[in-house]
Amino acid sequence: MAKSAKSDSFFLRSSVDINQDGNYYQAAIDLGAYVDALGKSVMRIHNIAVSFTDANGRNLDLTGITATSADYQLLTQSATDIILASDRSIISTGKINAQRSISGNGVAGTVSHDYDVLPQMWTNGYLVGVDTIYFGGAASTLWNENVWVSMVLECTVETLTQNAAMALALSQQ
Repeated sequence: MAKSAKSDSFFLRSSVDINQDGNYYQAAIDLGAYVDALGKSVMRIHNIAVSFTDANGRNLDLTGITATSADYQLLTQSATDIILASDRSIISTGKINAQRSISGNGVAGTVSHDYDVLPQMWTNGYLVGVDTIYFGGAASTLWNENVWVSMVLECTVETLTQNAAMALALSQQ
């Protein structure tokens, strides 16, 4: 039985300041070096790691906050706001909900709960055939500082086969 060629993965990184004003912010990620529809070259995303931090990559300040939230999304098309995960342009979504409380003995305690726990459970990765993807999000006005969302994508490039073209057509806009 012939072995299939395995390509080495590479990593794309992006960060977006989603502020703290409830508005949507996004950045374009150029994939032109990896995706060429005419040349039948596409990119496959295998894993995504996301973090919500301050501008320095540290924990967000929850001092005086009762509860707050922030959302991100990775898309194959530009958007002007958060959209439903059922939209065909969605690659990945995530949300954090944070709450700060003071325990009865005066010691500060922080509780964070994820409603969308940022899952990426793809069996074969996520095939991308567009030359630009969009990484954006929104943060509630209750944060004490701007919220930054950072993402690392593990990717490979492959030749677009007839089966992959069909899968791509069925899963994306």
